[in-house]
Amino acid sequence: MPNSIALQTVGLLFFSNIFMTVAWYGHLKNFASKPWWIAALVSWAIALFEYLLQVPANRIGYAQFSLAQLKIMQEAITLTVFVPFAMLYMGQPFKLDYLWAALCLVGAVYFIFRS
Repeated sequence: MPNSIALQTVGLLFFSNIFMTVAWYGHLKNFASKPWWIAALVSWAIALFEYLLQVPANRIGYAQFSLAQLKIMQEAITLTVFVPFAMLYMGQPFKLDYLWAALCLVGAVYFIFRS
Protein backbone atom coordinates (compact mmCIF):
# COMPACT_ATOMS: atom_id res chain seq x y z
CA MET A 1 0.00 0.00 0.00
CA PRO A 2 2.71 2.61 0.79
CA ASN A 3 4.31 2.11 -2.65
CA SER A 4 0.91 2.53 -4.27
CA ILE A 5 0.37 5.80 -2.41
CA ALA A 6 3.83 7.07 -3.37
CA LEU A 7 3.34 6.14 -7.03
CA GLN A 8 -0.10 7.72 -7.21
CA THR A 9 1.16 10.87 -5.51
CA VAL A 10 4.23 11.28 -7.73
CA GLY A 11 2.26 10.45 -10.89
CA LEU A 12 -0.53 12.90 -10.16
CA LEU A 13 1.94 15.62 -9.15
CA PHE A 14 3.96 15.05 -12.32
CA PHE A 15 0.94 15.47 -14.60
CA SER A 16 -0.33 18.35 -12.48
CA ASN A 17 3.01 20.07 -13.01
CA ILE A 18 2.71 19.73 -16.77
CA PHE A 19 -0.56 21.66 -16.67
CA MET A 20 0.88 24.14 -14.16
CA THR A 21 3.95 24.85 -16.28
CA VAL A 22 1.88 25.34 -19.43
CA ALA A 23 -0.57 27.58 -17.56
CA TRP A 24 2.17 29.69 -15.98
CA TYR A 25 4.56 30.02 -18.91
CA GLY A 26 2.92 28.80 -22.13
CA HIS A 27 1.16 32.13 -22.66
CA LEU A 28 4.56 33.82 -23.01
CA LYS A 29 4.93 32.04 -26.34
CA ASN A 30 1.34 31.52 -27.48
CA PHE A 31 -0.36 34.71 -26.35
CA ALA A 32 2.47 37.24 -26.34
CA SER A 33 0.60 39.54 -28.71
CA LYS A 34 -2.74 39.21 -26.90
CA PRO A 35 -3.92 41.35 -23.97
CA TRP A 36 -2.84 40.02 -20.57
CA TRP A 37 -6.42 39.26 -19.52
CA ILE A 38 -6.88 36.82 -22.41
CA ALA A 39 -3.69 35.03 -21.38
CA ALA A 40 -4.96 35.01 -17.79
CA LEU A 41 -8.30 33.46 -18.76
CA VAL A 42 -6.63 30.77 -20.86
CA SER A 43 -4.13 30.11 -18.07
CA TRP A 44 -6.92 29.79 -15.51
CA ALA A 45 -8.70 27.29 -17.75
CA ILE A 46 -5.51 25.22 -18.01
CA ALA A 47 -4.84 25.59 -14.28
CA LEU A 48 -8.20 23.98 -13.53
CA PHE A 49 -6.75 20.68 -14.78
CA GLU A 50 -3.68 21.25 -12.64
CA TYR A 51 -5.86 21.52 -9.55
CA LEU A 52 -7.95 18.52 -10.55
CA LEU A 53 -4.74 16.47 -10.32
CA GLN A 54 -2.85 18.34 -7.61
CA VAL A 55 -5.57 18.31 -4.95
CA PRO A 56 -6.09 14.52 -5.09
CA ALA A 57 -2.31 14.02 -5.24
CA ASN A 58 -1.82 15.90 -1.98
CA ARG A 59 -4.81 14.23 -0.32
CA ILE A 60 -3.55 10.77 -1.29
CA GLY A 61 0.06 11.62 -0.43
CA TYR A 62 -0.79 13.07 2.97
CA ALA A 63 -1.68 9.54 4.10
CA GLN A 64 2.02 8.64 3.84
CA PHE A 65 4.03 11.87 3.62
CA SER A 66 4.36 14.91 5.82
CA LEU A 67 3.34 18.32 4.55
CA ALA A 68 7.00 19.31 4.14
CA GLN A 69 7.74 16.11 2.21
CA LEU A 70 4.84 16.80 -0.14
CA LYS A 71 6.10 20.34 -0.74
CA ILE A 72 9.71 19.32 -1.47
CA MET A 73 8.46 16.50 -3.69
CA GLN A 74 6.38 19.07 -5.58
CA GLU A 75 9.41 21.34 -6.06
CA ALA A 76 11.62 18.51 -7.31
CA ILE A 77 8.95 17.40 -9.77
CA THR A 78 8.46 21.00 -10.88
CA LEU A 79 12.10 21.26 -11.91
CA THR A 80 11.98 17.95 -13.80
CA VAL A 81 8.99 19.24 -15.77
CA PHE A 82 10.15 22.84 -16.17
CA VAL A 83 13.62 22.22 -17.65
CA PRO A 84 12.41 20.11 -20.62
CA PHE A 85 9.52 22.54 -21.13
CA ALA A 86 11.87 25.53 -21.16
CA MET A 87 14.27 23.86 -23.57
CA LEU A 88 11.94 21.95 -25.91
CA TYR A 89 8.84 24.12 -25.98
CA MET A 90 10.14 27.60 -25.21
CA GLY A 91 13.44 27.14 -27.06
CA GLN A 92 15.63 28.13 -24.12
CA PRO A 93 19.22 26.88 -24.08
CA PHE A 94 20.39 24.42 -21.45
CA LYS A 95 22.14 26.16 -18.58
CA LEU A 96 24.46 24.60 -16.08
CA ASP A 97 22.41 26.41 -13.43
CA TYR A 98 19.65 23.85 -14.02
CA LEU A 99 22.05 21.16 -12.86
CA TRP A 100 23.07 23.15 -9.76
CA ALA A 101 19.42 23.79 -8.93
CA ALA A 102 18.69 20.08 -9.31
CA LEU A 103 21.56 19.22 -6.96
CA CYS A 104 20.19 21.65 -4.39
CA LEU A 105 16.80 19.95 -4.67
CA VAL A 106 18.40 16.53 -4.26
CA GLY A 107 19.83 17.87 -1.01
CA ALA A 108 16.42 19.19 0.01
CA VAL A 109 14.83 15.82 -0.77
CA TYR A 110 17.51 14.05 1.25
CA PHE A 111 17.10 16.23 4.30
CA ILE A 112 13.29 16.25 4.29
CA PHE A 113 13.01 12.46 3.81
CA ARG A 114 15.88 11.27 5.99
CA SER A 115 13.94 11.05 9.25
